[in-house]
Amino acid sequence: MIPDRVHITGASGSGTTTLARGIAIEHGHRQIDTDDFYWLGTDPPYTTKRPPDEPLSLLRAELASTSRWALAGSLCGWGDPLIPDFQLVVFILVPQDVRLPRLRAREVERYGAEAVVPGGLRYEAAEGFLAWAALYDDGGLDVRSRALHEDWLKEMECPVVRLDGNAPVAELVTKLEQACAKAV
Repeated sequence: MIPDRVHITGASGSGTTTLARGIAIEHGHRQIDTDDFYWLGTDPPYTTKRPPDEPLSLLRAELASTSRWALAGSLCGWGDPLIPDFQLVVFILVPQDVRLPRLRAREVERYGAEAVVPGGLRYEAAEGFLAWAALYDDGGLDVRSRALHEDWLKEMECPVVRLDGNAPVAELVTKLEQACAKAV
């Protein structure tokens, strides 16, 4: 059985939100995404960060409102006070040559193809986002990177399961169920 309080993290485009949705569907957890708390609800989204103390306070209240949750996204630094609440952390790994096309497709889906092509209204923002996401594999501790996540995972007081995010979500949920069954 998958524990009640699960945090899923990894690079942008690795499938953390998709896996959280799969856990919610299969096991009845509430799907929660860190981006909904870190960023203000702007149009277009993800352009304005909330004031520094606000994300943690809002997220803490949301997590307290339900006993079973699958929390997707990165919390490194700002969400560290939540570490004792985790019963399981899932770290999804996906190579850059898979992640970046996923992210590009997501930008097209979110904003429309015309907006993200050269000369489009969101072209520079989309390219900046993709350049930032490309830093993940080789970036240092000063950016959202694998090095930062690996360092952060050392602080976990609960089990950490690593999954290959190339698999379909149903397979990932099954692998997670199997890993949890072995840990019992």
